[in-house]
Amino acid sequence: MDTAAADALVRSLEERLEKTGSVTADEPLLAGVDLGTAYIVLVVLNAAREPVACAMEFAQVVRDGLVVDYAGAARIVKRLVAQVEERLGRSLEKAAIAVPPGTGPRECATHQHVVEAAGLEVVAILDEPTAANAVLGISDGAIVDIGGGTTGISILEKGKVVYVADEPTGGTHVSLVLAGNYGISFEEAEALKKDPARQKEILPVVKPVLEKMASIIKRHVAGRDVQAVYLVGGTCCLQDMEKVIAKETGLDVCKPANPFLVTPLGIALNCSC
Repeated sequence: MDTAAADALVRSLEERLEKTGSVTADEPLLAGVDLGTAYIVLVVLNAAREPVACAMEFAQVVRDGLVVDYAGAARIVKRLVAQVEERLGRSLEKAAIAVPPGTGPRECATHQHVVEAAGLEVVAILDEPTAANAVLGISDGAIVDIGGGTTGISILEKGKVVYVADEPTGGTHVSLVLAGNYGISFEEAEALKKDPARQKEILPVVKPVLEKMASIIKRHVAGRDVQAVYLVGGTCCLQDMEKVIAKETGLDVCKPANPFLVTPLGIALNCSC
């Protein structure tokens, strides 16, 4: 994996959270919508597949990869689309979406309908780790997407996905452990988890949850020729969590500089004109 190239691409997307890129009046725009357990993220690329806009909103409308509040999810996506369209001075027409590995047709359709309710035509539906690989560009290994609700795994051999799995353990479970340990609300635990100054302090507290994630990875890669694990997803932003995963699995573990935005960016890269 070309870590430097992936990190540079994600950094260019980070800049688009605040500063909107310029687009022409008629060039195709590629959009990706990530309906996450903690955040809904909208990414827009220009015709050259470069990030031009990014918007996100905290949301609790998805649980364990399933939409549990359709109306709420649709409202947020509509709001993000309106914000980005105003910033760009252009309408968005098409989008790609992603779901956890193994999501059934019915649940995929619900994700699609949420995005379509915002006026976008869904032109691609893929699993989240596969979407992430559009940024990572690996040919062999396991991509592990740890979001708010689930740990999703895609195993690649010679550039092809040969196995996918998904289990309900993610960042929400980390926050619940922190809330119980510190006697604080879930919302306060979410903020604590994201505070860089406190992450070394909380790592021992949440280590059992991280070890559970590692056990999920280890079980699903057993018997396969996997030498390295590539971590993406918001939960992987936790400082030094990759060391826990490496110790428990015995595998090499790679983590981009900002694992949170890898999958949303990869979703947009899979949008077709």
